[in-house]
Amino acid sequence: MLIETIDDPDDARIAAYRDIRERDLTGRQGLFIAEGEVVLRTLLSDASLCRPRSVLIAANRVDGLRGLLETVPAGTPVFAVGQDVLDRIVGFPLHRGILALGEKPLARTLDAVLADLPEQAVVVAASEIGNHDNIGGLYRNAAAFGAAAVLTDDRCGDPFYRKSIRVSVGAVLRTPGAAAPSLEALVDALEAARFEVIALSPSAIEPLKGLKPGGRRALLLGSEGPGLPASVMARTRTVGIPMAGGFDSLNVSVTSALGLYQLTQPQA
Repeated sequence: MLIETIDDPDDARIAAYRDIRERDLTGRQGLFIAEGEVVLRTLLSDASLCRPRSVLIAANRVDGLRGLLETVPAGTPVFAVGQDVLDRIVGFPLHRGILALGEKPLARTLDAVLADLPEQAVVVAASEIGNHDNIGGLYRNAAAFGAAAVLTDDRCGDPFYRKSIRVSVGAVLRTPGAAAPSLEALVDALEAARFEVIALSPSAIEPLKGLKPGGRRALLLGSEGPGLPASVMARTRTVGIPMAGGFDSLNVSVTSALGLYQLTQPQA
């Protein structure tokens, strides 16, 4: 492994890391920024669906992470910079001290992802989840409970947004995903692939705890405000989570964790 030292924040070799907050908003055309040691470990692992293009690390972290850096693929540059230079490059104090530029996996169609799944599979399906923390949380929970994929409609946020990847603790990089052009198209594809679509809603009569694991199941989640449209809930099995008086909903990430636990844990 060859580590290249950079002293100039305007060095062309690290242009992709410059002012990353602004680049988060404008997009990176098939690339993404991974932030922190945990996420980098996932990116460099055999489980990753993505490839690293380069690594940028604070010089004072090189010795402590040398073992990890040794796993960077041959030919992938590793740049070391002083902490002050790193902060000037990215545009804010970066306390984690390590970033990587990665390549997104080749986009796959929703039908192709579904066709690869086994007969016993649970997937997360999401509609209008625009918050980056929530998208990251969905991926983290999907990985934690062994969901086979995370599927979204056209109104969900990009899971490869830097904050989403960080919140997911790298699960975005290892979990299959696909996007549908609309919520209706997402439900159509799931039904065509013989998935039972289970929508979570505060208005549901059937409790979540009544569900049993088994078969092909899709846990469908909507935004925390308006939720899922009535037209979609009318064609799905709708379940709810009973709550104390005065509350009728949970954060969508928390809801997904409860739903996935119910659908993936063997019943006593």
